Amino acid sequence: MKIHLYLLLLAAGISAAPQMRSMAELLTLLQQMCEVTTKDIQVNSNLRIETPDNIDDVNCISTIFEGTEQLKNYPAMKRFSAFFQKFERLKQWLMPSLAKEGKCDTERRSATIFIEKLMTFIQKEFKKARA
Repeated sequence: MKIHLYLLLLAAGISAAPQMRSMAELLTLLQQMCEVTTKDIQVNSNLRIETPDNIDDVNCISTIFEGTEQLKNYPAMKRFSAFFQKFERLKQWLMPSLAKEGKCDTERRSATIFIEKLMTFIQKEFKKARA
Protein backbone atom coordinates (compact mmCIF):
# COMPACT_ATOMS: atom_id res chain seq x y z
CA MET A 1 0.00 0.00 0.00
CA LYS A 2 2.85 2.41 0.84
CA ILE A 3 4.45 1.73 -2.54
CA HIS A 4 1.22 2.60 -4.36
CA LEU A 5 0.89 5.82 -2.40
CA TYR A 6 4.53 6.68 -3.11
CA LEU A 7 4.06 6.05 -6.85
CA LEU A 8 0.90 8.13 -6.87
CA LEU A 9 2.66 11.03 -5.15
CA LEU A 10 5.63 10.69 -7.49
CA ALA A 11 3.34 10.79 -10.53
CA ALA A 12 1.56 13.87 -9.16
CA GLY A 13 4.91 15.58 -8.60
CA ILE A 14 6.10 14.79 -12.10
CA SER A 15 2.90 16.11 -13.68
CA ALA A 16 3.09 19.29 -11.57
CA ALA A 17 6.79 19.92 -12.28
CA PRO A 18 6.31 21.50 -15.74
CA GLN A 19 3.66 23.84 -14.33
CA MET A 20 5.97 24.94 -11.50
CA ARG A 21 8.86 25.44 -13.91
CA SER A 22 6.58 27.56 -16.11
CA MET A 23 5.61 29.71 -13.14
CA ALA A 24 9.25 30.26 -12.22
CA GLU A 25 9.96 31.26 -15.82
CA LEU A 26 6.96 33.61 -15.76
CA LEU A 27 8.31 35.32 -12.66
CA THR A 28 11.75 35.75 -14.25
CA LEU A 29 10.25 37.27 -17.40
CA LEU A 30 7.99 39.52 -15.32
CA GLN A 31 10.99 40.79 -13.39
CA GLN A 32 12.65 41.71 -16.70
CA MET A 33 9.45 43.41 -17.89
CA CYS A 34 9.25 45.38 -14.65
CA GLU A 35 12.82 46.58 -15.10
CA VAL A 36 12.09 47.68 -18.68
CA THR A 37 8.91 49.55 -17.77
CA THR A 38 10.60 51.22 -14.80
CA LYS A 39 13.41 52.50 -17.03
CA ASP A 40 11.17 53.43 -19.97
CA ILE A 41 9.36 56.56 -18.80
CA GLN A 42 7.20 56.59 -21.95
CA VAL A 43 5.81 53.10 -21.29
CA ASN A 44 5.29 53.81 -17.62
CA SER A 45 3.51 57.13 -18.17
CA ASN A 46 1.48 56.29 -21.30
CA LEU A 47 0.26 52.81 -20.44
CA ARG A 48 -2.43 52.77 -17.76
CA ILE A 49 -3.96 49.40 -16.85
CA GLU A 50 -6.98 48.58 -14.70
CA THR A 51 -5.30 47.08 -11.64
CA PRO A 52 -7.10 45.29 -8.81
CA ASP A 53 -6.85 47.08 -5.48
CA ASN A 54 -6.63 43.70 -3.76
CA ILE A 55 -4.74 41.01 -5.67
CA ASP A 56 -6.09 38.35 -3.28
CA ASP A 57 -9.70 39.02 -4.32
CA VAL A 58 -10.91 36.04 -6.39
CA ASN A 59 -13.35 38.39 -8.09
CA CYS A 60 -10.42 40.12 -9.80
CA ILE A 61 -8.84 37.26 -11.74
CA SER A 62 -10.48 38.22 -15.03
CA THR A 63 -9.30 41.82 -14.47
CA ILE A 64 -5.75 40.47 -14.19
CA PHE A 65 -6.22 38.53 -17.44
CA GLU A 66 -7.61 41.62 -19.21
CA GLY A 67 -4.75 43.78 -17.97
CA THR A 68 -2.23 41.23 -19.17
CA GLU A 69 -3.89 41.28 -22.58
CA GLN A 70 -3.62 45.07 -22.66
CA LEU A 71 0.05 44.83 -21.71
CA LYS A 72 0.58 42.24 -24.45
CA ASN A 73 -0.83 44.59 -27.10
CA TYR A 74 1.48 47.45 -26.18
CA PRO A 75 4.28 47.71 -28.82
CA ALA A 76 7.13 47.95 -26.28
CA MET A 77 6.12 44.55 -24.84
CA LYS A 78 6.47 42.61 -28.13
CA ARG A 79 9.91 41.37 -27.10
CA PHE A 80 8.29 39.53 -24.18
CA SER A 81 6.16 37.26 -26.36
CA ALA A 82 7.55 34.21 -24.51
CA PHE A 83 5.99 35.53 -21.30
CA PHE A 84 2.58 35.98 -22.91
CA GLN A 85 2.68 32.48 -24.43
CA LYS A 86 3.53 30.94 -21.04
CA PHE A 87 0.91 33.08 -19.32
CA GLU A 88 -1.75 31.75 -21.71
CA ARG A 89 -0.97 28.23 -20.47
CA LEU A 90 -1.25 29.39 -16.85
CA LYS A 91 -4.51 31.13 -17.70
CA GLN A 92 -5.95 27.91 -19.15
CA TRP A 93 -4.81 26.04 -16.04
CA LEU A 94 -6.58 28.58 -13.78
CA MET A 95 -9.81 28.85 -15.76
CA PRO A 96 -11.51 25.73 -14.33
CA SER A 97 -10.96 27.00 -10.79
CA LEU A 98 -12.66 30.34 -11.45
CA ALA A 99 -15.96 30.81 -9.74
CA LYS A 100 -18.58 33.26 -10.90
CA GLU A 101 -16.92 36.59 -10.31
CA GLY A 102 -18.43 39.46 -8.41
CA LYS A 103 -17.38 43.08 -8.17
CA CYS A 104 -13.70 43.89 -8.38
CA ASP A 105 -12.39 47.23 -7.12
CA THR A 106 -9.79 48.56 -9.54
CA GLU A 107 -7.79 51.65 -10.33
CA ARG A 108 -5.98 52.66 -13.52
CA ARG A 109 -2.32 52.34 -12.59
CA SER A 110 1.05 52.42 -14.34
CA ALA A 111 2.38 49.38 -16.17
CA THR A 112 5.05 48.91 -13.50
CA ILE A 113 2.52 48.72 -10.68
CA PHE A 114 0.35 46.32 -12.71
CA ILE A 115 3.35 44.08 -13.39
CA GLU A 116 4.30 44.09 -9.70
CA LYS A 117 0.76 43.02 -8.77
CA LEU A 118 0.84 40.37 -11.50
CA MET A 119 4.08 39.02 -10.01
CA THR A 120 2.41 38.81 -6.60
CA PHE A 121 -0.55 36.97 -8.14
CA ILE A 122 1.69 34.42 -9.90
CA GLN A 123 3.81 33.90 -6.76
CA LYS A 124 0.68 33.13 -4.76
CA GLU A 125 -0.56 30.69 -7.41
CA PHE A 126 2.91 29.11 -7.43
CA LYS A 127 2.72 28.58 -3.66
CA LYS A 128 -0.77 27.08 -3.96
CA ALA A 129 0.44 24.67 -6.66
CA ARG A 130 3.33 23.52 -4.47
CA ALA A 131 1.13 23.00 -1.42
